[in-house]
Amino acid sequence: MKNYLNFETEIKDLENELEKLKDPYNQEGLTEVDTQKISSTQTEIDEKLKNIYSNLDPWQTTMVARHEDRPKAKFFIDNLFEDFISLSGDRYYGEDKSVLTGFAKFNGKSVLVIGQEKGEDLDSRIERNFGMMRPEGYRKTIRLMNLANKFNIPIISFIDTPGAYPGVGAEERGQAEAIAKSIECCMELKVPTIAIIIGEGGSGGAIALASSNKVLMLENAIYSVISPEGCATILWRDPKKMLDAAKAMKLSAKDLLKLKVIDEIIDEPLGGAHRDRDIILNNVRQTLTKNLNYFDELSSEEIMTERKNKFLKIGRNDGFMTSTDDLSTLTIKKNNLDQIFKSKKILLAIIGCLLYTSPSPRDRTRSR
Repeated sequence: MKNYLNFETEIKDLENELEKLKDPYNQEGLTEVDTQKISSTQTEIDEKLKNIYSNLDPWQTTMVARHEDRPKAKFFIDNLFEDFISLSGDRYYGEDKSVLTGFAKFNGKSVLVIGQEKGEDLDSRIERNFGMMRPEGYRKTIRLMNLANKFNIPIISFIDTPGAYPGVGAEERGQAEAIAKSIECCMELKVPTIAIIIGEGGSGGAIALASSNKVLMLENAIYSVISPEGCATILWRDPKKMLDAAKAMKLSAKDLLKLKVIDEIIDEPLGGAHRDRDIILNNVRQTLTKNLNYFDELSSEEIMTERKNKFLKIGRNDGFMTSTDDLSTLTIKKNNLDQIFKSKKILLAIIGCLLYTSPSPRDRTRSR
């Protein structure tokens, strides 16, 4: 049974009508398939889907990103990669089932795959903690990212989480520290890293794994520092103002590409990724292949420098910096005070040499 969002009522009615037309023998008074009516109804459905999904507001985009039928990380891992070997545990506390990690083959090459998994049904969602990672999950990914870095293996992450788990136990085990360490690890890697936001990219729980060379987003995914409901509650003390919050936060793929927070948008089939999984699978495969091939020509130092520059450039285009093209040459420059001290040291050294080599008054007297 299909699940429909509240702005898809007309589509639901048309698709129910279409199903009846395709199975006339279950309907009174119908004994044959009306192919012309089926064709016209399907055309009408496609037109309405195009009109609706080409004019989604930020809150509607959020609803699509959270759609329960939307492809999850496990779907992409099972269908994009070969010989996936799941690895568990952080070697400190335990296993976190909200994140799938392991090595696999993609187009015949070894890769490390990380996927935040929400689950497909109620039982699996509870088991996966709705995609909200705990500290042991981040420490597990850190352990495996360092291992991939050691053996020069690219890293591919699928981001889909409302945020890191805010429970008391998670905080006691160092949730904030684990997220910070994960970001630090991502930035220090010398192998190519690609993050794909497939649904929700919420808060530090997402950025902990999305500090990558390439950050890609599905067309109807979202990426933000907080959920629209949380933002509305904090700013206006009214969670019903989530539309205003969603507009203000610029969380859609188009807005984030314009701000250069992400690098590329992956097109979704008409009506969202959940309507045709084969198309979205093929689009993701092509995009991954293109981006991995791009890094074949770069050295480890160039890969690391490009990642650093990518994040240094964010937010600078409209600021005080006139050019960001020379960011790769950034070095720690000494301030004027250091230069003054340095010049004083040189001056004192010269004076010292002159005093040492000049004759004393007693020597001058003797020479007379």
